[in-house]
Amino acid sequence: MSFSIKGLYLVTPDCDDTALLCEQVKQALQGGVAILQYRHKNATEALRLEQAQALQALCRAANIPFLINDHVALAAELDADGVHVGQHDHAISHARALLGKQKIIGASCYNQFALAEQAQTAGADYVAFGACYPSSTKPHAPRAEAALFTQAKQHLALPVVGIGGITLENAGPLVAAGADALAVISDIFQAHDITARCRAYQSLFASN
Repeated sequence: MSFSIKGLYLVTPDCDDTALLCEQVKQALQGGVAILQYRHKNATEALRLEQAQALQALCRAANIPFLINDHVALAAELDADGVHVGQHDHAISHARALLGKQKIIGASCYNQFALAEQAQTAGADYVAFGACYPSSTKPHAPRAEAALFTQAKQHLALPVVGIGGITLENAGPLVAAGADALAVISDIFQAHDITARCRAYQSLFASN
């Protein structure tokens, strides 16, 4: 699968109801999503497997990349399109060794440009900065300023993703600063009309 890290990068919430989660993701895919990351920090191993399999099937049908947060072994087991890892020691090299060179590996770099440089050197396919705004998912996360995206676009050869507290209303400055993609959770999954909300994000990237 060819892929482009550009546009709306959907990240799942901690939801134990697989049927509900899949229905919401279907609605999002209808609105246009560039990439989906399955993230459920509190799931049991059985639930994580069940949900990852179900979501991967939806992504395959929609022909968009399916990534798994942190669980590299699960990504290998399912032959997922890639993983997103935190900045643990050797996380990127470990994921690459397990998944192979064709898979997508993204890395959290928080608000530190030096970590993004290290991730590029280690072989990441994209880097993510955040939290860009106060986030209900990670309320104590360090803040990443918009200038980081401009710096990254000037000095790195990787796509740059923004995450954390992003809404349709505050997303524009991040795209203008250089963010290739925006990772969004709550603003999509809590929307009254998920499909329409996703479509609205597409116009942000179409105009840049």
